[in-house]
Amino acid sequence: MNEIIQYFETIPSLHRGLILAGGIAIFWLIESAVPFFKFNYNKWQHAGINLFFTATTIVINFALAFILVNTADYVTKNHIGILPLLPYWNSFIYTIIGLLLLDFFGAYLAHYVEHRVKFLWRFHLIHHSDTYIDTTSGNRHHPGESVIRFAFTTLGVLIVGSPMWMVFMYQTLSVVATQFTHANICLPKKLDQLLSYVIVSPDMHKIHHHYKLPYTDSNYGNIFSIWDRLLGTFSYMEREKIVYGIDTHMNPKENNVLSSLLKIPFEKTRTPNED
Repeated sequence: MNEIIQYFETIPSLHRGLILAGGIAIFWLIESAVPFFKFNYNKWQHAGINLFFTATTIVINFALAFILVNTADYVTKNHIGILPLLPYWNSFIYTIIGLLLLDFFGAYLAHYVEHRVKFLWRFHLIHHSDTYIDTTSGNRHHPGESVIRFAFTTLGVLIVGSPMWMVFMYQTLSVVATQFTHANICLPKKLDQLLSYVIVSPDMHKIHHHYKLPYTDSNYGNIFSIWDRLLGTFSYMEREKIVYGIDTHMNPKENNVLSSLLKIPFEKTRTPNED
């Protein structure tokens, strides 16, 4: 465990970039060979839109990284946060607790609030408007949402008291988990169900992308499924019944055109099936 910690203490930016690109490439190949849904779409055109949003997320996180680094350095030096208050058993337990807490504040809570606050939902809506969920969909976030998510991650670091190596580890696992759960693949149902007791499985997350309530407002987790199960936001439906998208924006001219997607947060709020 100590070797892993040492690696993330000094992980090069190149390695982080390779993990992001490598994950997309691997899941892209798998979903192309054995897709769960056989979409009638231009996979490259769809990927181009989602990779544009991936690029804006990278730029925003890079530009704001000094805030995250300084926050982690501050809480570590001053022993601020939840982790310094807990008894230290060993590095493995310490890491798992830290990752669980970061996943709560940086992913679950951020995601939950985005669904509950109308102004924030306007930005998150771009993610849900995708009717062709594949591995590139995982990073389909409006630039405004990328800033919102960054703010929650920074808040998480401050409350949890996470050292920077743990933040890097969390972000790396988060990227891979996102690519995995959005990939157009399906695991054997029993295996998927078993995984969902510990981590967010593909079926569990894809239910969140069903186009209608109450399923849209459930399964908010990113890496770990524990928060949905503890806080009553876990839901289940048969994978074959899932319809991707969001009922207010099912028009392909909007959800598959970059210029339209960028404008959605600033348009009038719609009621379901207004189109």
